Amino acid sequence: MLYKIRHVTEYLYSEEVSHCYNLAHMIPRTSLRQRAIMTNIQVEPGTSYTSKREDYFGNLAYHFEIIRPHKKLVIIANSEVDTGPQHTDLRLDLGLTCGDALVMLQDARSADIRLAREFLHDSPLVRASAALREYALPSFEANRPLLSAVAELTRRIYAEFKYSPESTTVSTPLSEVLATKKGVCQDFAHLQIGCLRSLGFPAKYVSGYIETLPPPGQEKLTGVDATHAWLSVYSPTEGWFEFDPTNGCLAGEQHIITAWGRDYLDVTPLKGVIFGGGKAPKLNIAVDVTRQPGN
Repeated sequence: MLYKIRHVTEYLYSEEVSHCYNLAHMIPRTSLRQRAIMTNIQVEPGTSYTSKREDYFGNLAYHFEIIRPHKKLVIIANSEVDTGPQHTDLRLDLGLTCGDALVMLQDARSADIRLAREFLHDSPLVRASAALREYALPSFEANRPLLSAVAELTRRIYAEFKYSPESTTVSTPLSEVLATKKGVCQDFAHLQIGCLRSLGFPAKYVSGYIETLPPPGQEKLTGVDATHAWLSVYSPTEGWFEFDPTNGCLAGEQHIITAWGRDYLDVTPLKGVIFGGGKAPKLNIAVDVTRQPGN
């Protein structure tokens, strides 16, 4: 599926910012099911310095510095991406069992498994716990196929948790999300990652975009698509598989990857340091994911 993405981020400050330095994860990456064709990033006011680099996780990070005074910052990222379905037609009720996967994950001789085991460890926003393990455990019988178990956990979170943008912030702990059963896509991705790591399965946070479609008979509005978050879980000998607990499904062609890491803090779309600016700025975000003709 060929898409064009336009991601506009606007900060409005109450006082002048004299100097800022920022890091953006807005450049889609290439993966087994996705090919990044191009990205162009525009910054207003003009930058004094820009650079792109590949970070530890293989994401393309965009750095920029502004030294002229400003009360408005606008970042526009235009990208073109070709996506496909996930890299397997394996049925979820077949394949490696949960018990066998746990045994194989102890094999330190396999380079793939050693790399995947990095995503077993606690990260700043996701910490394994007995409560997360207890919540997830009913889906993970030892003789059940791992991907089937992960799919059931994905559906459970979708069914049992309420999407509520006002209920959490970036710093809301997973224990509170689990107790209130409310949150947003970032929370649900963190929650499922925490559950999987608590059981001993490597899982990573995936950041990107998702195409939304209007109701039948209605035109799509401008700026109504969204940044999104989901997760990827590792199954030895089978690879990484993406699941979306916010929508209760496997990630598909409408899920467009920008970056992945241990949790949200590794792949924040935009973060930085500013000098001045006054009180908290007003933030406006608009995303358009446009399916190209012929798809």
